[in-house]
Amino acid sequence: MSNQFDRQGAALFWPADSGAAILMAGALAAGVAAAARGDHGNVLVAVAGLIAASLLRAAIQIGATDAGEIGAVCAKTSWRNRVYPRILVAAPGDRRMLGEAVADAVDRIEDLGGFHARFQPLRRAAVLSPLVIAVAAAFGSWVAGAIMLATLMPFALGMALAGSAAARAAARQLDALSRLSGLFVDRVRALPVIVGFGAQDRIGRHLADATREVATRTVDVLKIAFVSSAIIEFFAALSVALVALYCGFNLLGILPFPAPETLTLGQALFVLVLAPEFYLPMRRLAAAYHDKQVGEAAVERLEKIAPPSPASSPRAIEAPPALRFDGVVIDYGETAIGPFTLDVAAGTTFALRGATGIGKSSLLHALLGLAPIGRGRILIDGRDAATVALPGHIGWAGQSVAFIPGTLADNIRLARPEADDSEVEAAARSAGLGPMIEARGQGMSLPLDHRGSGLSGGERRRVGVARVLLKDAPLWLLDEPTADLDARSAADIAGILASAATGRTVLMVTHSAELAAIADSEMVLA
Repeated sequence: MSNQFDRQGAALFWPADSGAAILMAGALAAGVAAAARGDHGNVLVAVAGLIAASLLRAAIQIGATDAGEIGAVCAKTSWRNRVYPRILVAAPGDRRMLGEAVADAVDRIEDLGGFHARFQPLRRAAVLSPLVIAVAAAFGSWVAGAIMLATLMPFALGMALAGSAAARAAARQLDALSRLSGLFVDRVRALPVIVGFGAQDRIGRHLADATREVATRTVDVLKIAFVSSAIIEFFAALSVALVALYCGFNLLGILPFPAPETLTLGQALFVLVLAPEFYLPMRRLAAAYHDKQVGEAAVERLEKIAPPSPASSPRAIEAPPALRFDGVVIDYGETAIGPFTLDVAAGTTFALRGATGIGKSSLLHALLGLAPIGRGRILIDGRDAATVALPGHIGWAGQSVAFIPGTLADNIRLARPEADDSEVEAAARSAGLGPMIEARGQGMSLPLDHRGSGLSGGERRRVGVARVLLKDAPLWLLDEPTADLDARSAADIAGILASAATGRTVLMVTHSAELAAIADSEMVLA
């Protein structure tokens, strides 16, 4: 995974830090060699160079840290913009607890901080910096450079093995944390019910079990972290010890084999100072490896909430479409409904009838992507329904009519916010709300609360119909638009729909034979 948020060049700072380390090693070696020769002038120059290289290295590390944090902030902001809108609307068939969803949206995004701030920049440096240091060390002693490179392969293999185990452990830990958060938040919301039924002990046991699971998963992650740290320290110490033994024995002339080269004090010290620096980038990376595992596990969970956007945006329907349900099975997990196969011709009205619970409304929800489809497919003008932008581009009247605090005009205008006052009033009167508007004396400014208080059942249904008429969409989906109404009100709404539906594709669900009579065709589900 590349760091697209590395806008400040955080990954470039860490190789530069290795370059500064080479300058420090060179200055230190030159100063010690000059002191051994009694060359005090060069000692002062070397000390000044050492101080300058140290200050440069400190500035580079501060810049790397700051740039990494800026990249992490950009990454987290991008994910919040992507995830928060999805959290507000549950995905089809989503059975996650509210607390679990909130934990994913808040805690998992925060888990990305170390991943982008530390691990991503350090990963690039861990590849480049050891090679740079090994090449620099080879100028002092090619044998020491070869020793460093030889110990690199088992080190990398050990990190890879520890990393794969850590990834699985981190994913299990995040799952357990999310479940615990979900349990806690949902149980707090239901606290009055829990107390009312005397279920405190049972709920307490549930939370205790979830807490123990989190503790167990955390210990598993720590075990792997300790093992990986032991591998890193072992090979780093081994590399430094081998370089130190070689340089020391070479200077003393007591190597147990013919010396491939003769080292001076300055060369030996230069190589010995660089030996710990050779493994420093990988030790930094290993220290941030937990950030990698947590970050990648967090990204995996976040992408389930907000999958990447498709390359092409769904196209809106511009003309009355033909609909086809081809062997559609709606799968709610414990319950599966279907299969359903039916065709709705373009520009016609189709009525679905059947017993309660047989799946009529679920078919409408599946068409809108609000119910999970287990098998089969839904086609709109021969295209998969997922590639067609339906929400916001259809006329919808459901079994219940939602209201917002505001005026009657505000509630009808929800269907088309840009509509002017005359269009909103025309839709209201076409839906049969004229007598009510005249009787209340407040016109379209009639105040309503979020329950639609003060409106009768028939008037609420007419508000839903007015929204459909105002939307003026080529496709209407009507879910029991006349349910619970008296015969006269139902007949009025049926007449309004029959006259306004001409030239549109209308799929409606109803128990009413009178409403189904206005359809061009109907199907009775059994």
